[in-house]
Amino acid sequence: MTRDEMKLRTKAFANRIVTLCSALPGNWVAQTLGKQLLRSGTSVGANYRAVCRAKSNADFINKLRIVEEECDESLFWMELLVENGLFKPIRLKKLMQEADELLAIIVASSKTARSSRSA
Repeated sequence: MTRDEMKLRTKAFANRIVTLCSALPGNWVAQTLGKQLLRSGTSVGANYRAVCRAKSNADFINKLRIVEEECDESLFWMELLVENGLFKPIRLKKLMQEADELLAIIVASSKTARSSRSA
């Protein structure tokens, strides 16, 4: 996957997160969890763009780690939404699958970058 394709994919993920958060109930628990998810989920795409502007391999790796953390955090908030009955698991299944796939790509990229740095 090229950087441009990954930029588009992480932006599409962010847009799906925005849509999800817009559909949350108005109670304070749902809104609090939603705000956390909105921050982390949109941060995946924003920080991936920063990865693409890394100034060195070390900078690239550090920025990728931020994307990894934000993506994993997004999964955490989605799990809480399901576990607390705010969304049915089937409704978040595809979005959580996308987060898992993005996370796997990011981790693999990070490992590749680390191994090329030590070579």
